[in-house]
Amino acid sequence: MPGIHHVTAIAGDPLKNLGFYTRDLGLRFVKKTVDFDDPSTYHFYYGDETGSPGTILTFFPWTSASAGQRGVGETHQTTFRIPLRSIGYWTDRFVEKGISHQTLERRFGQSVLPFTDQDGMALALVGIADAGNEPGWSNGDIPSEHAIRGLQGVTLLLDNAQKTAAILSDVFGFHEVAREGSVIRFAAAGDLKGSVVDIYEASGVLRGHQGRGSVHHIAFRAADDAEQAQMTEKLIRSHGRHPTEQKDRKYFRSIYFREPGGVLFEIATDIPGFAVDEPVEALGRDLELPNFLEPRRKEIVGALPALETTAS
Repeated sequence: MPGIHHVTAIAGDPLKNLGFYTRDLGLRFVKKTVDFDDPSTYHFYYGDETGSPGTILTFFPWTSASAGQRGVGETHQTTFRIPLRSIGYWTDRFVEKGISHQTLERRFGQSVLPFTDQDGMALALVGIADAGNEPGWSNGDIPSEHAIRGLQGVTLLLDNAQKTAAILSDVFGFHEVAREGSVIRFAAAGDLKGSVVDIYEASGVLRGHQGRGSVHHIAFRAADDAEQAQMTEKLIRSHGRHPTEQKDRKYFRSIYFREPGGVLFEIATDIPGFAVDEPVEALGRDLELPNFLEPRRKEIVGALPALETTAS
């Protein structure tokens, strides 16, 4: 099934990040682990009850990171889908919680409520008429009927859309469905979670640089290793990309490459999922490590910032 598997971003303070996404936005804390390549920092995963593909937003909370700067070659905004009738609820909640947000706007005929997190990450809620029929995770504060249903998509800020569009269509199964000003909308089949990629063509805009509040990479779905291998081969043969070797991320297996505009893309398998090392009811409760890091658990735990509380 084509679509976005997850979005990974850079945060600052881990406690503030945890509080904002679990308490203020009501996402489930699906997995508490570390950056496998740099275990001195956490890797937080947020999503729906099971962390299903298309609902997952992850963070590297790098406490010393300087603020990023959005620009060409970066992800401009990450959007979530909510029931259309819930726009008023979320507007009121943002006011009540003091969450920085902009006025409601229309994009491609949809109601969009832009906002930012404590690190300045550009986010938005998109009202989807049929999203109320999708299951919603409740944190006990936000009623399930108003809960975020998962990712809607991302907006990429690029000099030129053509070569990136070819990869979206040929490799990931997205198709151009509409244009609005300088924005070209690509969508996967069906109005599903993580099914939208907008390309905002902004030739002449300065290039961005990553930091706190920036998206680190975008992961697209592959059902399994075989499908991922087919996609990888097509990237090499038809698009001149140079993907990495497959990396085992415990909850999925991944390859990475830079798309022609400079954004880091990942292809992540849907399998095995987040219940591979703890039951669904306990997701996010304990610090989980890959097997190769288990011998260093005491050292790793000692170096990580203390989390006074965890939310489920």
